[in-house]
Amino acid sequence: MRILLTGSAGFTGHHFRVRAEAAGHEVVPLTADLTDRPALAAEVARAEADAVVHLAGIAFVGHADNAAFYAVNTVGTTNLLQCLVAETASAVQPRVLIASSANVYGNCERSPISEEQAPAPVNHYAASKLAMEHMALTYTDRLPVVIVRPFNYTGPGQSPSFLIPKLVDHFARRAPVIELGNLHVEREFNDVRMVTEAYLRLLDAGEPGQTYNVCSGHPYSLHSVLERLTQLTDHRPEIRVNPNFVRSNEVHRLCGDPTKLKRCLGTLPNYSLEQCLSLMLGQWQQPSPLQSA
Repeated sequence: MRILLTGSAGFTGHHFRVRAEAAGHEVVPLTADLTDRPALAAEVARAEADAVVHLAGIAFVGHADNAAFYAVNTVGTTNLLQCLVAETASAVQPRVLIASSANVYGNCERSPISEEQAPAPVNHYAASKLAMEHMALTYTDRLPVVIVRPFNYTGPGQSPSFLIPKLVDHFARRAPVIELGNLHVEREFNDVRMVTEAYLRLLDAGEPGQTYNVCSGHPYSLHSVLERLTQLTDHRPEIRVNPNFVRSNEVHRLCGDPTKLKRCLGTLPNYSLEQCLSLMLGQWQQPSPLQSA
C-alpha cells in the first residue's frame, strides 16, 4: 500500500512511518503547508496514494495562538480533503484516516468514555478538532474517511512541552525540583507504538464514516506516574505547583472505552507504562529532533 502521510516529521508521524514501512508499505511524506492550497494540490496529485493518514496539526493544547488551531486543524484539513476529492474524481478513492483527539469529550462525568458520549470541548484545541471532525464527515459520500480519537499517549521523541517527556527529562537529569500545574488529573498514558499499530490496522479494517477511540481504558494519576519514575531512577525531586501552569479549563479525568476499537481490530500490543518510561529514560541522552504531533 502506498500511504500519503501528513505530519511525517512529527512525533506520531515518525513512529507511524517506522511501523508502516516495517509492515511492507510505502510511505510518502506530505511536506506542503496545509494552508497552501496550490502546493497541497500539486503534492497530492504526485503522490497517487492508496491511502492517506492525516496526522499534521497543532497538537499542544497550550499553544498561544488560538486562531492557528482553526487555520491548521480545521481549515487545513478541509483543504486536504478538497484536494483529495478533486484528484480522485475519476480514479480509485484512497482510504483516509484522520486523527482527532479525545480532548473533544471535555470534562465528562462518564468514565470510561465511549464514542456515543456527546463531545463538549473546553479549549480551542479540542473545539478545532471537533469542527474538523464534523467537516470531514461531510466528505464521506466522496471519500472513505475514518476518524480516530486517541487518548493520551507518549514515547521516545515526544516534545518536552508535553507532560510525560517533561517528567522524564527532569528525572533523567536528577533535577531537584519539578514545577507542575494541576496535580489532581488522571490520564491514559498509552504507548505510541500501540497507537500507530491501531492507525495502520484501521486503514484496512475501519468502517468508513465511523469514529474510533484509540485507547486502553487504563488511566493513571499523575502521582502514580511520579512514583513509577522515582522507582525507575531512584530519584525523588521536590514537586511544586506553579500557578502559571494551572489551566482553568483543565480536563480532570480522561479515560476511554476501547470496546469498539477491540471489536474492530481485536487485540493490540500491550506495552506497560513502566516499559514506555524505561525506554524514554534510556534514550534521554540521545534527544530526538522530532517535533510533537
